[in-house]
This record gives sequence, structure tokens and C-alpha cells, in this order.
Amino acid sequence: MLKSVGYAAQTSDKPLQHFSFERREPGEQDVQIDILYCGVCHSDLHLARNEWGGSVFPMVPGHEIVGKVAKVGSKVTKFKVGDTVGVGCMVDSCKHCENCDDGYEQYCDNGFIATYNSEEKQTGGMTYGGYSNNIVVTEDFVLRVDDSLDLAGVAPLLCAGITTYSPLRHWGVKAGHKVAVVGLGGLGHMGVKLAKAMGAEVTMITTSPSKVSDAKRLGADHVIISKNEDEMKAARNRFDFILNTVAVPHNLDDYSNLLRRDGNMTLVGLPAEPHPSPSVGVLIGKRRSIAGSLIGGIAETQEMLDFCAEHGITADIEMIDISTINDAYERMLKSDVKYRFVIDMETLSA
Repeated sequence: MLKSVGYAAQTSDKPLQHFSFERREPGEQDVQIDILYCGVCHSDLHLARNEWGGSVFPMVPGHEIVGKVAKVGSKVTKFKVGDTVGVGCMVDSCKHCENCDDGYEQYCDNGFIATYNSEEKQTGGMTYGGYSNNIVVTEDFVLRVDDSLDLAGVAPLLCAGITTYSPLRHWGVKAGHKVAVVGLGGLGHMGVKLAKAMGAEVTMITTSPSKVSDAKRLGADHVIISKNEDEMKAARNRFDFILNTVAVPHNLDDYSNLLRRDGNMTLVGLPAEPHPSPSVGVLIGKRRSIAGSLIGGIAETQEMLDFCAEHGITADIEMIDISTINDAYERMLKSDVKYRFVIDMETLSA
């Protein structure tokens, strides 16, 4: 077995702490990765505190991973030792259902294997994530990373980046489209950058006037303060597509009314409680639609990474030592980060 160290939640009500554990040795089709950076996603906190239920302890969170290949199995053909690579939210799937065959492993009919808190097929044990010094992943779920980018800023692309890129691509956002992004946080700031790079005219919709200048720095052409009734009324029937990143319950009708005929609003934030039911009349009046979207498949995630490399896109981050992860969680609860914490794994002691 491969000796590993990281930070783990031992129970849902205790701080994360240093943890020694073992991973499987790389098999014929596995890639062993020395982790350089790992982003901190809000879902890490939800799972570590068992806020969604189903958490298994001890748990090593982390699914925004960038590192270097340290070892490859005898049948690995896509990677070699020394390559810079990434691992996102999935490390395996059934690979034979309709969705997997179509390249949508995130919608695997049998459930994809998450990077942590999932049962590993190879050993029957639980997967452990990226708050650690290494990881072993089958090569089909490892992604190429362009060394020309800031690697710490690449890490959040493996979740926040693909979560926003996938619906933008699915709904065909392109030059000339008017796109709104609701909520300026870890997801929203990536939505602005990506939509702008796709050529769209981008509007940020936020509750906070203090975020106007930052939204424009990130690439937004316009900013609407959602608490301003006049601004919201003036924006009715304007947008081809709305990317809604807000993860707390809110009135969806306020935003559906901003869509043009045949416009779509896609939800990527997952609130703990349901949104109020949308008005059917608001939708059918202009053939509008509301959809949801979950990360992206492996091929699309690679496409996203290549797109970001081409356009020089990375996440805005704050680098932290792993010993401060519990403080980072508390700050994340207060939205006190612009816009993603990333752990420097050099700060992890053996």
C-alpha cells in the first residue's frame, strides 16, 4: 500500500486534523500523482460537516487537484512521469451505461465514483481526496494541465471552472449572446470570465453594490443590483441565458422574467432547502426554461482546461497553508474570500 498523509475530518463536529492513511498501489492503468495544489470547495465543508447526509468518516476532502505524475501503471498510455495533471470531482464511473458511453460520466446511471467519500471499486474502501500529498487515479479520469498557466489558479477550474463552463457550452453561448451571471463568488467569478471569453455580452447580477467594481474587473460589461427594482425591471426580456450560481433559496421568477423568448436559466448552486416553486406563467409566456447542471464529463473538462489555457484563464485565489484549513472554512461561510482558497501542499508535513 502507498503511504499517504493529509488532513481529515474524523467526525462531523470536529475540526480537520493531520491524518496518516494508505492508498492502493498503482495498478496497470493507474496514475500516481504528487499533489501540488488543492482548491477548497464549499461542498468540502458541507460533506465534512455531514450537512447533506451520507458522509463517511474519516474523510479527506478535496476535488480540485493539480500535481505531477510520480508513477504510471504498465498499461498507461496517456501520461508519463513528470507530466502536469489535474483531477476533478470524479475518479471513476461504471463506463458502460448510456451516459458514460456518451461522455457524460457525471450523470452515470450507476453513480460516478467521487474523488472522496465514495466506495472505491478497486479496494472496496473509501476514496480519499486532495487535502493530501498524493493520489492514485485510473488514467481515464486524469486530465492534462498546461504548464503555461499559474498552477495554483488552475486547481479551482477542476470544479468551479467546469461547473460553469458545461452549461455555457451546452446552451450554446457564443459571440453576440447576452448572458447574465447571478452571484459573484467562487462559481460566479468563473462564469463571468468564461462567458466573456466565449464572446458574450456579460452582466453580473448581485445583491451587493460593493461588488460592482470587482465584477467589471473580472470582465462583466454591466452590473445589476438585484435589490434595485428599477434596474431589474429595466432588464426584463434582455438575456439569452442566465447562469444562476446562488446556493441559497430565492425567488426564481425574479430572474426568469429577465429572459428573452426561448431563453434559459441554468441552476448550478445547490441550496440546502428548495427554491420557492417558479411560476409556470412566467415560463410559458415566452417559452422560457429552467434547467440544472452538474460539473462536466471528462472530455468536456479537458476541453475546458484547453479553453482556459488558450485564453489565459485561471481562478482568482487566496493561497493558504493546510494548517489553516479550519479557519478557511469559517471564512468561507462568511464569503470572506476572493474567490477560492487553494492549499499549497508544500505546507503539509509528513
